[in-house]
Amino acid sequence: MSAIIEVLKNHPGFARVILSLKPFRRLDFSETNTELVIRDLSKTSVFSDYIFDELLSENRFIGIGGYAENRIIYRNHEHFGLDEGSPRCIHLGTDIWAEAGEPIYAPLAGEVHSFAFNDHYGDYGPTIILRHTMNNVKFFTLYGHLSLNSLDDLYESKEVKSGEKIGNIGNYPINGDWPPHLHFQVIGEIGEYSGDFPGVSSLKDQEYFLALCPDPNLILRISENES
Repeated sequence: MSAIIEVLKNHPGFARVILSLKPFRRLDFSETNTELVIRDLSKTSVFSDYIFDELLSENRFIGIGGYAENRIIYRNHEHFGLDEGSPRCIHLGTDIWAEAGEPIYAPLAGEVHSFAFNDHYGDYGPTIILRHTMNNVKFFTLYGHLSLNSLDDLYESKEVKSGEKIGNIGNYPINGDWPPHLHFQVIGEIGEYSGDFPGVSSLKDQEYFLALCPDPNLILRISENES
């Protein structure tokens, strides 16, 4: 995947995925956030209040972060293989935590690869995957936890321009029953997946998936002093 990393690094700039002028604040959902251990966030409304009222200071910030993070917030979700020997906990994308309805834009030109309503508790909810080609290098970007009407009027191979609105952040329970946010992920090889792709890996598979899914900040370009 080094070719993807190089082509993204060398690109002069991408359109913004979210246009809000609120400052970013980096959020931590690993075990180093000790509050996650002592709080019961199994109810989505409580989890959402914790994020927007407390972590984002009554919604004065946009939350950001999560790439390659070993998260403990999946322990309440059977969707992540809690009953298996190696449950999934390594986050493969970047989350942007903002209010439901916040518009989402394509950071670069491409076309619709696929889309789906992944309607399971803890899943992506409405999801769009775009296909891109830059300097003969092909890759994909995934947008999860959207509003259901973000899927209206879509069709495979539909062209999308850089900076074009592609949807809105969804609300729970339609968005997979999560506090409102966008899951943004870069994917090198998508295989046979359609409208879906793993967004969280097990510990034993993390090397493979992190190599397949480079850091989305290569596109987002949010510096440390912004968050």
